[in-house]
Amino acid sequence: MNFQQLRYVRETVRQGLNLTEAAKKLFTSQPGVSKQIRELENELGVEIFVRLENELGVEIFVRHGKRIVAVTEPGKAVVEVIERLLQEAENLKQVGREFKDQAAGTLTIATTHTQARYSLPKVVGAFKRRYPRVHLTIKQGNPPQLAEMVIAREADMAIATEALDNYPKLIALPGYEWRHCVVVPAKHPLAKEQRLTLEMLARYPVVTYDPAFAGRSRIDEAFQAQGLTPDIVLSAVDSDVIKTYVELGLGIGVIAAMAFDEKRDRHLRALEAGHLFGTMTTRVAVRRGAALRGYAYTFIELFSPRLSRKLIETALAGKAETYEL
Repeated sequence: MNFQQLRYVRETVRQGLNLTEAAKKLFTSQPGVSKQIRELENELGVEIFVRLENELGVEIFVRHGKRIVAVTEPGKAVVEVIERLLQEAENLKQVGREFKDQAAGTLTIATTHTQARYSLPKVVGAFKRRYPRVHLTIKQGNPPQLAEMVIAREADMAIATEALDNYPKLIALPGYEWRHCVVVPAKHPLAKEQRLTLEMLARYPVVTYDPAFAGRSRIDEAFQAQGLTPDIVLSAVDSDVIKTYVELGLGIGVIAAMAFDEKRDRHLRALEAGHLFGTMTTRVAVRRGAALRGYAYTFIELFSPRLSRKLIETALAGKAETYEL
């Protein structure tokens, strides 16, 4: 048994049992993947991927010829152990890197456009001043994509408002709270209102976030609760795109309040809307059981000072299940 075999099994499962795709991810050949899996099966004495023509004649239909179609029950147990073994192997490497050089390495952050554009610049600046030899990478995507990046070890952590707390393989810690605002052109009728209502907003076309981003689900729920159907004429993942189309007169915008800048957005007005859509929580998510480098803890604490290293380590150790602001 070797780690190569374990990685081949894990990647095959991750790629939906597609050996060709697994081989591409592993930079090897499909026959090579099949051979390593078969050798591991022989050593374990169980078939992780059962053949259609098995000795007992039971129609399990897990492998049809050369094509794998499902994982056996013993295989599921094996895959769970493999995940833990490879996680611990990576943790050992992280420990070695930490003690070899605590101020150098890599850190990959998976986040949304809004967080990258408005919440992270000061954090990144402070982090780079403290750790100039750490290579920092920021990957963008929608919240489910960010979660999968962390699970697949393509990122060390994810930062987003939606979805992260829906993944059992992740620990999602609350970073900070924020509210929405409505943006309108300076001379728009709503700019004269003292306190907005959903009924007022429903009179105008609306430009806001894509359903996967920045509290869009809360916006939809608020209108539905009042029996209203807003005319959403454009959905975007980018706050700046929303503001651009509001300036062009396409409609009123609903954005994260942090995304409004009075100097840059001088042609627009931001109107309080927290009472309409409630308070949102942006979370930081890491893999359960992961060993983080010291500078990763620093990055998280710079992002949200309440998330101390001690609190994060307690969460990673599984000593607490829920964390609220």
